[in-house]
Amino acid sequence: MGALQKIGKFAGDTFALWVLLAAGLAMWIPENFTWLSAYITPLLGIVMFGMGMTLKLNDFKLVVKYPKGVILGVLAQFIIMPLLAFGLAVAFQLPPELAVGVILVGCCPGGTSSNVMTLLSKGNVALSVTITSFTTLLAPIMTPALIYLLASAWLPVDFMAMLMSVVQVILVPIVLGFIAQVLFKPIVAKSIDILPVVSVIAIVLIVAAVVSGSRDRIIESGLFILAIVVLHNGLGYLVGYGVGRLFNLKYEDKKAVAIEVGMQNSGLGASLATAHFEPITAVPSAIFSFWHNISGPILSTYWSAKASRMGSNKDQDDDVDSDSNSNVDEAAVEVTSSK
Repeated sequence: MGALQKIGKFAGDTFALWVLLAAGLAMWIPENFTWLSAYITPLLGIVMFGMGMTLKLNDFKLVVKYPKGVILGVLAQFIIMPLLAFGLAVAFQLPPELAVGVILVGCCPGGTSSNVMTLLSKGNVALSVTITSFTTLLAPIMTPALIYLLASAWLPVDFMAMLMSVVQVILVPIVLGFIAQVLFKPIVAKSIDILPVVSVIAIVLIVAAVVSGSRDRIIESGLFILAIVVLHNGLGYLVGYGVGRLFNLKYEDKKAVAIEVGMQNSGLGASLATAHFEPITAVPSAIFSFWHNISGPILSTYWSAKASRMGSNKDQDDDVDSDSNSNVDEAAVEVTSSK
């Protein structure tokens, strides 16, 4: 493993720590980070440009190999999390800005870190990457439409303005990244290893910008928002897995769908909230960015350990079967010899 790969892996493994550190500093000395608010959209654009540089046509061809898993994962992403967000906003009677903030992050596509978590959980990584690619490219239409449909009960939503924002921050950077990959393949190949570090830095700065701009409101209701985010994320995993089970997906596919549903592109949520609503509306996205990078590794570790136990048990069963067959063969030889 090269130096850049090691640095990228370290950045990914410690992502939650850097987000927590940035949030803490932004709470302590907010005046040093408020200037970052003007750069939230460009920062997310950098992350999406990096995704475009890693996008492959095979990511979309895999829909032929996993049609049920891909279709189910995409539908679950744009149905389960938005409806859970709406239900939580109603059930807990959230203030308008927070209700819209929770719905915003619920209507976003899957986060790119979901692919890494699926790998760590020994799930179907190819399926995870395909679902992420499809939901991200569908986001310019689906995310504004869902926000308009679900959040208008609390605050006015400008569908066209939001659609243009998602196109600018998601679609355009991804397309440019893909074009760069095609035209400058050798250069892009050398820069791939540094992308995780760039993504971590960008998301950390976005969180610092959001927290510094909403410090007083976070102090007032921070624990309450955290509880809502934890519940939203946990229910996403649970219901996502349950849907996979309902439709008889393979175990590895169920894990991929659950993680895809539970982990959101919270950077997009923060960008849209900052551009179209009050700063406090971006706080659920910022907290989600921190929390799902804690819950994801925990869930992945559990599933990975379970998969290892299942593999070990299978190996033992195979050994027992082999011994049994050997004993049968020996008995057959003895019977034959006695004849």
